[in-house]
Amino acid sequence: MANMATDKLVHAAERFLGKGETSLDARERRVLQKTLNRHTLSEDTSETFDEESTFGQRLADGVASFGGSWTFLIIFGVMLLVWVGSNLLLRGAAPDPYPFIFLNLVLSMLAAVQAPVIMMSQNRQAAKDRMVTSHDYECNLKAEIEIMALHDKIDQMRNDDLKQLLLKQQEQIALLTRLIGDHLAEAPTAESD
Repeated sequence: MANMATDKLVHAAERFLGKGETSLDARERRVLQKTLNRHTLSEDTSETFDEESTFGQRLADGVASFGGSWTFLIIFGVMLLVWVGSNLLLRGAAPDPYPFIFLNLVLSMLAAVQAPVIMMSQNRQAAKDRMVTSHDYECNLKAEIEIMALHDKIDQMRNDDLKQLLLKQQEQIALLTRLIGDHLAEAPTAESD
């Protein structure tokens, strides 16, 4: 049984991919086996990717998501206006008078922390995109193989229909030849008239 499956894989690799079975990479082998066994290949790669993420990765995604939102920008803008406004109004008793040295320090620390977190999230998104692209390639490859197999089936059906049509035509020609021969044998000759 395993030998027959290997033979099918070898035949499919040569027929559909133009490669020998030994030159297939792991993805091509997986796609061919799924195709031959008529199993689905589709999966929600985003869900799979998110299930495998760690707490730190999910946290980085959350921080990057919030840090790149209008909500963050509005809250941050309001906080800056309140800070600057309160320090300008308090003048002599202001905790951070103009030029707002402490505010600059806080903003620098925020940028120093936020930038690597956003980069971690972007790296994860790039890895997710590569995973999705790889899965798309596998699905496209399977679809191409299925389409080629359907073309083969349709070609085989057309050839079978043509063979049957030719056989019927030959039978009809033979029947007509026999009928004409019988009719000529039964027909009175011109001399007997």
